[in-house]
Amino acid sequence: MLRIYTRTEDKLLPFDAEKSTGLPIWLDLISPDNEDVARVEGMLGVEVPSRAEMEEIELSARLYAEGDATFMTLTALANLDTETPIKTPITFILKNGTLVTVRYAEPKPFLAYMNRAQKPNGSPHRSGEEIMLGLIEAMIDRTADALERLGNETDTLSRSVFRTAQAKTKASTKTHDLENVISLIGLKAELLTMIQESLVSISRLVAYYSATEESSDDKESKHLVRLIQRDASSLGEHARALSARLGFLLDATLGAINLEQNQIIKIFSVAAVVFLPPTLVASIYGMNYEIMPELAWSFGYPFALGLMVLSAALPFLYFKRKGWL
Repeated sequence: MLRIYTRTEDKLLPFDAEKSTGLPIWLDLISPDNEDVARVEGMLGVEVPSRAEMEEIELSARLYAEGDATFMTLTALANLDTETPIKTPITFILKNGTLVTVRYAEPKPFLAYMNRAQKPNGSPHRSGEEIMLGLIEAMIDRTADALERLGNETDTLSRSVFRTAQAKTKASTKTHDLENVISLIGLKAELLTMIQESLVSISRLVAYYSATEESSDDKESKHLVRLIQRDASSLGEHARALSARLGFLLDATLGAINLEQNQIIKIFSVAAVVFLPPTLVASIYGMNYEIMPELAWSFGYPFALGLMVLSAALPFLYFKRKGWL
C-alpha cells in the first residue's frame, strides 16, 4: 500500500497528482508490493530497501547515504496494547525535503501523528525532515506510555510476590501462584528488552541525523532533535531501572519457591531423624538370639514400646527447643 501526502494550507493532506504541482512531501509505503516500490523509485530516483535489508542489525546497513538521499532504519514497536507486542523495522528515506517511510506494520504513533498533522496548526510538517522527527517523537511518547504502564504492572507484581510468600496457604497453592508470577515477570522482561532495543535504535538514528545536519540553520528542527535525544536517554535509564527491578523480583520469587521447598524437605529430614532411634530399638529387639534377657521379662514388650516412644520424643523435643520446627 502506498499513501502519499502533501502540505496544503498548513495541513497534511492526501496528494492529488492532478491538482498538485511538484513532488509530494511524504510517501508512506506499508507492506509494499513491487508496483508500489517501483512507483516510489521512479518518483524520487532512489532504491527502496527490501524487508530483509531493513532487518539487518549492523549499523552500516541501517544508517547510510547514497548520493543526496539519506537512509535511516530504526526498530519500532507495534501492538503494545496487546499480549503479543512485536518489533518491526521502519526505514526513513530523506531526499530533497521529501520523506519516504517503509514499514510492514501499523504502529499507533503513525496514526496519531497523521491525525494531528491533518488538523490546522497540528504537528510540524513543513518538510520531510520535520515529518520524520514528528513521527519519532510520537514513537517516543508511545514508548513512554508503555514504560509507565509496565512500571505500574511491576508494582502490582511486586506486591503479589511478597503477599503470596507471606500467605498462610497450602504449599502447593503458594508454589503454583509463584510460578505464575515467574511467567508474568518473563513477559514483562521480554517487552522491556524490546523497548530498550527500540530506544537504542532511535538514539542512534537521531544521532546520525544530527551529525548529517550540523550545517543546517533550522533551529526548530535542531531543538526537536535535542529533545528527542534527551527523552530517549531518560527513557533508556528508566527502562534499565525497571529491568533491574524485574531481575530482583525474579530472584525474590525463586527464593520464595526455594524456601517453600526447603520447608518440605526439612519436614522429611526431621521425620527421618525422629524415627531413626525407634527403628534402632526395634531392630535390636528383633534379633533372633537364644539369650536375650528382655525376652523373659513379663514387662519386656511394654518396655520396648516405651523405649521406642522415648527415643522418638527426645529428638523431637530437642528440635522444638532449638526452633527448627
